[in-house]
Amino acid sequence: MLKASLVLGVATAALTLTTVARADDAQTLAEKFGAREAILGISLSPDGSHIAIIAPASPRGEALVIADLVAGGAPKPVLGITGEGENLHDCGWSTDTRLVCRVSIAQQIAGDNTVYTRLFSVNSDGSDMKLMSKNAGSQALGFNWNGGSVIDFSGTGKPGTVLMTREFVPEAEMGKLIYQKDAGLGVESVDVATLSRHTVELARRDAAEYISDGQGNVRIMGTMPSNGNGYDRTFIDYSYRKPASRDWQPLGRLAFNPGGTTMGFNPVAVDSRIDAVYGFEPLEGRAALYRVKLDGTNARELVLSRPDVDVDDLVTIGRSRRVVGASYATEFRQVEFFDPELKSLSRALQAALPGKPAVGIVDASADEARLLLRASSDVQPGQYYIYDKASHHLEAVLPERPQLVGQALGEMHAISYPAADGTMVPGYLTLPPGSTGKNLPAIVMPHGGPGARDEWGFDWLSQYFVARGFAVLQPNFRGSAGYGNDWFQKNGFQSWRTAVGDVDAAGRWLQAQGIAAPGKLAIVGWSYGGYAALQSGVLDPGLFKGIVAIAPVTDLEQLRTDHHEYTDYNFVSGFVGTGPHIAEGSPARHAAAFVAPVLMFHGDRDTNVNIGQSRSMADKLRSAGKSVELVEFPGLNHQLDNAAARARLLAATDAFLRKALGM
Repeated sequence: MLKASLVLGVATAALTLTTVARADDAQTLAEKFGAREAILGISLSPDGSHIAIIAPASPRGEALVIADLVAGGAPKPVLGITGEGENLHDCGWSTDTRLVCRVSIAQQIAGDNTVYTRLFSVNSDGSDMKLMSKNAGSQALGFNWNGGSVIDFSGTGKPGTVLMTREFVPEAEMGKLIYQKDAGLGVESVDVATLSRHTVELARRDAAEYISDGQGNVRIMGTMPSNGNGYDRTFIDYSYRKPASRDWQPLGRLAFNPGGTTMGFNPVAVDSRIDAVYGFEPLEGRAALYRVKLDGTNARELVLSRPDVDVDDLVTIGRSRRVVGASYATEFRQVEFFDPELKSLSRALQAALPGKPAVGIVDASADEARLLLRASSDVQPGQYYIYDKASHHLEAVLPERPQLVGQALGEMHAISYPAADGTMVPGYLTLPPGSTGKNLPAIVMPHGGPGARDEWGFDWLSQYFVARGFAVLQPNFRGSAGYGNDWFQKNGFQSWRTAVGDVDAAGRWLQAQGIAAPGKLAIVGWSYGGYAALQSGVLDPGLFKGIVAIAPVTDLEQLRTDHHEYTDYNFVSGFVGTGPHIAEGSPARHAAAFVAPVLMFHGDRDTNVNIGQSRSMADKLRSAGKSVELVEFPGLNHQLDNAAARARLLAATDAFLRKALGM
């Protein structure tokens, strides 16, 4: 599974690649835009002297690469994850010389796609790798899919220890007096070098989550009492501890409504300096940020809210996850810093950097004297910097997509257009650089989710088509997240007529504005966006002349059935709902309605949407005598995290659309 390897030429080259001028033909552009980011993850050592990078490695894996910020020189690959279905995630520094990483492994068992995770520790030179996840279980007693996660890099105060969750699986041995009754989720303090461990929180069968204060103290616990049938409940009860106490006291209940919205307080991070927990709760139908005291009073304070959009993200810094701000997305993502120094610094950096990109704090040294920053915009895929507070020196480290350095990109403009009922729908329009913005081939590109939204910033999928001469409109249709409960409605499945109707209205607006040339309008979507693309072929069959769906849901009842053997069945079933919309809103049941040709892509290791959804859709369309092609990617997941696969997807889609639109 884990291999120490130096055969990582692709990963290393990606970090030092210089741009070579080549003709911007379809295949060249597909390879450039389809390439995975050179930086899939990045973290700064406690002393601020090194950065750890997760970089893509040939053919489909990842590499752990270490860069010495003091000595300089080329970043050094120290570890490779190259097996099929294996991915490296979240490499964080426990000490200045040792890291903790998470690996996920996707496998097909009895026809079902499953994923399990494991934690391991390793020295920054790739030596002394050790598996930290404990108790793998057995076929007889139940396999442990959850290898745990680090919730506090401070451990219990001893250098080189971390607090990590552990899923305890009962152990027994036939004929011997060995039996372990502990079962459920607990917390252990683990020495990352010796693997010595001791229990901090006893395992509880109903435990679902633990939150530490960044100082080695578990202060919040979420429990999900069993309903007796093995499925998860649709609520979590949260409890907290007062300082220096081991007793749990009630904090509140977070309930998941059937349509996908929530009720109650959702705790996210504890700030030990003020002895309070920050979290989100609806206020007048939109998510707002609150903090609640953990001193026994449960005193709550509204920290930040908006009348137009959800406040949906907490900004933390460093290994202790110190809370420094919150953010929300209007036309652009906005950050409200609570820390005056960081607020001033953020403004100064944004003004100083070319193009005034959005600047985010990715990580910090233990003393916060050095900051790891990321700057990005619609036409800047991402550039990482190190900022030294003492010297006020800002140093560029690495670009996120070196293949696109020098590539002309289209500016992303916030627009709004009228839906069929007159409601103004927000979205983003991107036009080819240098174009007049009129009489172009055009694509409507609905986002995934549906509990998501598009935001201003670089998007490799839309920018590829813009580079190929298409106008691209990304609508935040009703059913999108981020705009409050009324806009979300009953999600994009139960309220599919409104959601897909808004998507179709985006296409009609492109035509009315003269942006889309006559007969040159198509639709491309991924995940829920793929569902919306297909369902548009049912709701308004003649509108789009070509339909591309990537990893789409095609039958709502099948989506429910696909989760019947999983603990999240109650969530999925409630989200999908019941009633006439199941049949009416399933494109696979209306293949005869399709007029436009259909192209689909799907990975056969997809754990989000089973590939059977695309296979069934293709079969139904063929039986109805419709034009359809399904491209399957063996061994790949929902995101198709493979450069060759993504390049093939882009080039094939471009060729398909040009044929469908008569270009």
